Amino acid sequence: MKAPTGRGVDNAEGLMKALLAVTVATGAVALAMIVGYAPTDRVQGIGQRIFYFHVPMAWVAYLAFGVVLVASVAYLWKRDNRWDTIARPSVEIGVVFTTLVLITGSLWGKPIWNTWWTWDGRLTSTLVLWFIYVGYIMLRAYTPDPERAARLSAVLGIVGFIDIPIVHFSVQWWRTLHPEPVIARADPQAPPEMLFTLFVALVAMTLLYATLLGYRTRLERIRDANRELAGETEPSSASIAPMPLTTPAGNPNA
Repeated sequence: MKAPTGRGVDNAEGLMKALLAVTVATGAVALAMIVGYAPTDRVQGIGQRIFYFHVPMAWVAYLAFGVVLVASVAYLWKRDNRWDTIARPSVEIGVVFTTLVLITGSLWGKPIWNTWWTWDGRLTSTLVLWFIYVGYIMLRAYTPDPERAARLSAVLGIVGFIDIPIVHFSVQWWRTLHPEPVIARADPQAPPEMLFTLFVALVAMTLLYATLLGYRTRLERIRDANRELAGETEPSSASIAPMPLTTPAGNPNA
């Protein structure tokens, strides 16, 4: 793999800067709407506003692990390292957002359920999801052979995605403290202002994921290219001949 050079680097840098600017602007609009536009829930009060962070973070976690699924299948099929360089950062981003989902869920649940944690279906399956992809990261870190690490991680990335529909449909399959969907249904049970604010927050969080993935993927490709370059230029032990020991001419102590 060769690191991009010349005009390609300039174009990519320009696109990433533009994406970053759009992400910051959309995030600022979403934050302003969360604070000043969306109405306060009559039952949960101001604490309900964490909903506009919690749900988009959960969506990004789904999205990140979905990208891992696609990239892992493509890698096993094509054996093209470019797919692996997409899967690696997407897993990291997905783990970060899953962690934030667990944290914001606990912060939201404490005043509503009077507990930080309960072993209901959605919370437990989300924690299992977190462990699966933390295991993915550890597998990559502790497998010395890069090709074997990529292959085994791709398998885990595919198998791990099975937990996504379990997380999503857990509130319908089991009795949990989580309510059944009030937004993702044919007749959303929320005021239009809440729905619009949530939509903008979803767009902002998706753009944030795309920005992070873009920068991390570029970094992974540069690292891979540097490793290959180092491997090509490193001299082999067979090519290094031992230097003969010589005695300077005219040395009487030789």
